Parts: sequence; C-alpha cells; structure tokens
Amino acid sequence: MITAEEFLTRHAPRIEASGVRDAAVGVPDDGAPDVSVPDGGVPGADVPGRMASLIAAGAVSGVVSAVSADGGAGVAGGGDADGGSSHSIDDVEECREAALRLLDAAPRPSGALRRRLLDKGYADGVVDEVIERLTRVRLLDDQAYAESAIRYCAGRLMGRRGAVMELTRKGVSRDLAERVAAEAEARGEFEEAVWELGRRYAGRTRGLDPAVRRRRFWSAGGRKGHSPDALRRVAEELFRD
Repeated sequence: MITAEEFLTRHAPRIEASGVRDAAVGVPDDGAPDVSVPDGGVPGADVPGRMASLIAAGAVSGVVSAVSADGGAGVAGGGDADGGSSHSIDDVEECREAALRLLDAAPRPSGALRRRLLDKGYADGVVDEVIERLTRVRLLDDQAYAESAIRYCAGRLMGRRGAVMELTRKGVSRDLAERVAAEAEARGEFEEAVWELGRRYAGRTRGLDPAVRRRRFWSAGGRKGHSPDALRRVAEELFRD
C-alpha cells in the first residue's frame, strides 16, 4: 500500500515551499506507454531531505491531511474523518489508495482516473469524492496534463483536430482540450508541425511521381489531423511539379 508521504516523496518536483503544483506531466495511455513528455524538472539527490523538511514545516500539511488515512481522512483544517461524506470511510480510503497507486504508475487526467476507478468497482460517489480531494491538493491537475499532452502531440507532428481527439481519448474534457489546442495554434505549434511533416515526406518521396508524392503527404497529414488549408499550403510549396 502506498502512503501519501511515499507518493509525495516520489513526486517531489511538484512540491514547493508555498504549496503544491504540478510539474510538466506525461500523457499516459492505459496499457500502452506510447506517450512520454520528459520535459519536466529532474529532482535532486536531496529530495527526501527536502520533503521531510517541508512536511515538518507544515508546507504540505494540506496534502497529507486531505489524502492520508493516517490520523484521519479529514480535509485540511479539520473535519470529520470521512470529510463529512456519507460514504463508508473504508470505501473512500480504499479508493484513495487505488487512485494514488494509479497516479504513481503514470500521470492521468481526472477523466481517465475516474474511468479506471469505476472499472475497479468503486461507487460513483466514492470516486467523485476521492477525485475532488486529489484535485484540491493538486495531485490531479487537468490543465497541466493537457498542456503537456498538447506539446507531445505537436512533437508528433499532429494537427489541431488530431490533438483534440487524442486528448479527449485520454480523458481530458472536450472544452479543456479545445482550449489548450487553440492556445497552441495561436503559438504556431501546429503550423510548424505541418511544415515539418511536409519536409519529411518531401525527402522520403523524392524521385517519385509528383502526384504520388502529394497523395502520400495528404494521406499522412489527414491521419495526423491537419486542416485541408494547411496541407494545401505546404503541398503547393514543397510538392510542385
């Protein structure tokens, strides 16, 4: 069984003296580790010592009191052992432990975590309570997850449509996926991706019939979720007769 302290120690880059925030997160796919975003910070060798100091100083007391079964499962600042919930304390704590194990294995958005916990047989209300607690103490952060996911998608040369589909498939809400995709588009990330895709296919298909080259590029661009307008601009520039 993983304790809250063990979970926090393993994920120490997310802890700051002012509280808790998420580092850049990866994009797990349940059962398929095809997504990894290794652009977060790397913890130093003295992380356990820093964690002990932070816990002793009370910097992460809100996290420990909100998610730890030791000494009660109440929220930070006090409360009933089950946080005022009508659900069984044992059910909530068992679900909490399952959630921490899943998050320890790989970062997940709340939607994906909820699905996994429901699949394990936990009641809707119990799952919602656990997710609310973890979100409150920033052990779940859908915004940070989605931002890292969109960077991964752009790195895989995906377009906006493809990126939104990938994020929603992995459990990010549609609204959040659309919002972070729009921000990435405004930064020009998908424009860079479609041009890089075009350059790669231009190199791979050099010497082939021009119609074949264009067809292969359009097919790849469509699978990646790029818009027809973007594909047309690149094809006209890189795949001239």
